[in-house]
Amino acid sequence: MRIRSLGVIDDAVVELSPGFTAVTGETGAGKTMVVTSLGLLLGGRADAALVRVGAKAAVVEGRIVLRPDAPAAVRAEEAGAELDDGALLISRTVSAEGRSRAHVGGRSVPVGLLGELADDLVAVHGQTDQQGLLRPARQRQALDRYAGDAVAVPLEKYAGAYRRLRAVAVELDTLTTRARERAQEADLLRFGLDEIAAAQPVAGEDTELAAEAERLGHAESLASAAQVAHAALAGNPEDPEGIDANTLVAGAHRALEAVRSHDPALGALAERIGELGILLADVAGELAGYADHLDADPLRLAVVEERRAALTQLTRKYGSEGTVDAVLEWAEQNSARLLELDGDDERIAELTAERDGLRSELSLLAQALTDARTEAATRFAAAVTEELASLAMPHARVTIDIRQAEDPDGVEVDGRPVAYGPSGTDEVELLLAPHPGAQPRPIAKGASGGELSRVMLAVEVVFAGSDPVPTYLFDEVDAGVGGKAAVEVGRRLAKLAKSAQVVVVTHLPQVAAFADRQLLVEKTSDGSVTRSGVTVLEGEARIRELSRMLAGHEDSVSARAHAEELLAAARADA
Repeated sequence: MRIRSLGVIDDAVVELSPGFTAVTGETGAGKTMVVTSLGLLLGGRADAALVRVGAKAAVVEGRIVLRPDAPAAVRAEEAGAELDDGALLISRTVSAEGRSRAHVGGRSVPVGLLGELADDLVAVHGQTDQQGLLRPARQRQALDRYAGDAVAVPLEKYAGAYRRLRAVAVELDTLTTRARERAQEADLLRFGLDEIAAAQPVAGEDTELAAEAERLGHAESLASAAQVAHAALAGNPEDPEGIDANTLVAGAHRALEAVRSHDPALGALAERIGELGILLADVAGELAGYADHLDADPLRLAVVEERRAALTQLTRKYGSEGTVDAVLEWAEQNSARLLELDGDDERIAELTAERDGLRSELSLLAQALTDARTEAATRFAAAVTEELASLAMPHARVTIDIRQAEDPDGVEVDGRPVAYGPSGTDEVELLLAPHPGAQPRPIAKGASGGELSRVMLAVEVVFAGSDPVPTYLFDEVDAGVGGKAAVEVGRRLAKLAKSAQVVVVTHLPQVAAFADRQLLVEKTSDGSVTRSGVTVLEGEARIRELSRMLAGHEDSVSARAHAEELLAAARADA
């Protein structure tokens, strides 16, 4: 992670160990800025006050190594991001004016996406920033993972039955609450289908009737035009001296036939004129019979117009395209819809029976789920209580309260309305009694700031391997402890780091000694600008820092000996 122009940090690179990293340094050196930087990468609130005085913007960049199938990697790729050789590159910029920008995998993204990724990347535990397992829903999910197949198997069966019950309930509600509307819809459809059936329209009928009406309405002019055209082609019997097209064409044909032997070209033209004469004779014949077959009956015209008017009423009501074909299509579609509506009563009875059966099945599955969670909760609470005994909380006792969520509109179980949810009927909550005689309370309320971080540490150690979050950040997890308890805190952080990445901001050398990597945050002042650097401590440098943490200065002989002893003990314990 690279940090630029954030608070007291001018420009620093933070290299975290895949295992346990301890961040140490004097009070005010900028350790909190390391935590703040990680928070910004994970979608935390941007504040212009974080920008270093004189800088235009603060920038935090991070490189997170992920499996390609990790939930965060999948979600990032859905947003258009690309992995860089198995790593996800994230950056967050906060301007001095307070504007914030985020980039993931080379793609500009909403800051909200960083928050979505954070849930699958880092669990943060600090004095004022407790996340993750403080949420009851997350506590239930974590308990289910801790229980393994004992809960997973009944949960899968329950979830399938729950989804089907929801689908049945929605369909049943739609059918029953909209019964009146559906009955009205059925009446309207039935009226329309009856009206169409009474008219008995035929596909394309409106087009044919329109053409027939046009002919009937202009019968006289059509007959007159046919007669004139026939006379022009075949002659008028009342005018024997008149010249017609057939006579003229026949004359032209005879003239060319007489000389065609002298020039083949004229012979070809004579054949074409002969064909023209035949065509004129055919057309003249058809014109002669046209008037005989032309229907000029006004009664037929009235029948046609009446039928057209009836079809027009249908097309206005039911033909979206204004045609009889559209009316027939409407009738076909809504015949099926009417059958569906008419079958509602039978369908309601079927769904009601299925709903009642699913409710009974769901009740049994929910109880099996509760029993499995209760058994796992007992084992979990005992394990966490045992961990707390070694973390300077010897009298603390952790329990898990599993109760059925109530809903006034839920299903009656033993006289109480129970809320069935997608994960069962159980509400799961971790309770802490910090000392004998104290009433167990939710961990967020039953523990002080320092105790809460240690409870979270104990919980995470027990859950190690079952919680998919790959990184844990503990800020001031060692508050209020020292001596042997501090050593146990360090030992358990090291234990947790065997299955996850752990980052701890600490003042205790007993904790820092167990780290795989120790980072020193220190600052120097040149009189005008304060710069902080982040250094990886190794060998002599690490012993000097542990001595300072033990005695307040690096040159104490006894502190140095104690520091070497702490490191040796931590390495032996590993």
